[in-house]
Amino acid sequence: MNRQFICHSETPVVETDRGKVRGYVCNQLFIFKGIPYARARRFHAPEPVKPWEGVFDATSYGYVCPLMEQEKPSGELLIPHRYWLMDENCQNLNVWTPGCDGEKRPVLVWIHGGGFRAGSAIEHIAYDGENMCRTGQVVVVSVNHRLNVLGYCDLSDFGEEYANSGNAGTDDLVAALKWIHENIAKFGGDPENVTLFGQSGGGAKITALLQTPAADGLYAKGINMSGVIGPLLADSRGSGREMAEAVMKELNINDVKELETVSYHRLSDACRKVSPALEKEGKYVGGTPHPNEFYRGVPEVAGFRKETAHIPLLVGTVYGEFTSFVPTPYDKHRMSVEEGKAKVEEVLGKEAAEQLLPLFEKAYPERNPVDLLTLDFLFRSPASAYIRQRSALNQCTWSYFFNQDMPVDRGRTPWHCADIPYVFHNTELVPVTWQEGVTEKLEKQIFESVMAFARTGNPNNAAVPQWPASTPDKEQTMIFDSQTRLRCNHDAELMPVFEKYMGPVFAKSREAIMEDVQH
Repeated sequence: MNRQFICHSETPVVETDRGKVRGYVCNQLFIFKGIPYARARRFHAPEPVKPWEGVFDATSYGYVCPLMEQEKPSGELLIPHRYWLMDENCQNLNVWTPGCDGEKRPVLVWIHGGGFRAGSAIEHIAYDGENMCRTGQVVVVSVNHRLNVLGYCDLSDFGEEYANSGNAGTDDLVAALKWIHENIAKFGGDPENVTLFGQSGGGAKITALLQTPAADGLYAKGINMSGVIGPLLADSRGSGREMAEAVMKELNINDVKELETVSYHRLSDACRKVSPALEKEGKYVGGTPHPNEFYRGVPEVAGFRKETAHIPLLVGTVYGEFTSFVPTPYDKHRMSVEEGKAKVEEVLGKEAAEQLLPLFEKAYPERNPVDLLTLDFLFRSPASAYIRQRSALNQCTWSYFFNQDMPVDRGRTPWHCADIPYVFHNTELVPVTWQEGVTEKLEKQIFESVMAFARTGNPNNAAVPQWPASTPDKEQTMIFDSQTRLRCNHDAELMPVFEKYMGPVFAKSREAIMEDVQH
């Protein structure tokens, strides 16, 4: 490829509904960063940005939402990160496009992870949209929005102006989708063919948008990656009054209006101080969506809204999720099958091993039995239930499972976020994905499935076996690994028994897992 860079006063400039924006051209791609899609007062609904004169410089990423805790450097080998300047005025988005022309390309909108509490549109190195845009000839958009106490703090008891403060972050996403619907055609995208895709908290936000009437008609499809997490990211319940009053007491203020202007640092510190006691009593502490007229609640409780039943979804999880972040104290590649079975019996006991090992071998015949100890159920079981519930409404719900071991410790089972580089066609940016004879083929299979789904709402393509949609009785799961294949109900017998024995083990570390999910 011949290197190319263009950025001057006339090119590339796009006229949006708020004014002109200038990005830059890099190797035949048009790139725009930090475009504001809305503004908002703290705890209030987003409003359209006031039109500007002149040309907005969209050559730098915009602010990301402030975090409630200082991040700690760790796990960079597994998930390379980058961090950015933080400010409450974080309603901005980034666009990668092959051309600002009249073409109607599929649009993929990335919604970042980090629960509803942390993260950003650029947090992972693998979130970069350039390779997806170029290889797939699609328009890629990534979105920043309000999080934590700024995005999900219910103050509705204090007046109508705060009626939806418990969902302000989701309201920002709706505003972003409206901006995309109104403007993306000028960036070479099709506003009627928008696919939401997100991982972890990003997948949970896609579910929240499905349950949000204001988002109807602003997207056509969704890809939910490890974003069905059951009780770990359940809706906030009850009134936020007690929490708000406790925060005001901590801050020595008397009027809720003062919460709008106190420094974010003081506000977040106060929230962190008062939340543990309230949470221990089962009281509202915020941090997740709050059911109301704007947001109808998680489908496990409220059911899927019939108005979005026709939306195709691609839903999946990763083999180990958070369990695989922890290095194992044994080397499975030097273990025989019998030694693997013995280790399972040592850890879980004879009764559990006798019941689980035959079911594990049936579900994962390619694996050493010791891999049972890093198998996830906190994500997988809720995701399967979600797929069954969703597929009862339509014939356009697809299931996938990322099963490829990674070249750490001579083959660690894949962890939460391990599939992201393949989806973005960004394995070249993440060295831990590099495996000779595997990476290129697997990346093509996953990427082509994502592109097919973005174009048509069906992931079938020439790179993978025939892939039927799931039904309530048959979860048709594409197992992505070095031997990608379709399996029907492959772990349906295993999961209930596995959860029975591993549930108590995982319960001891649930708080730590929740903290990791949110970061």
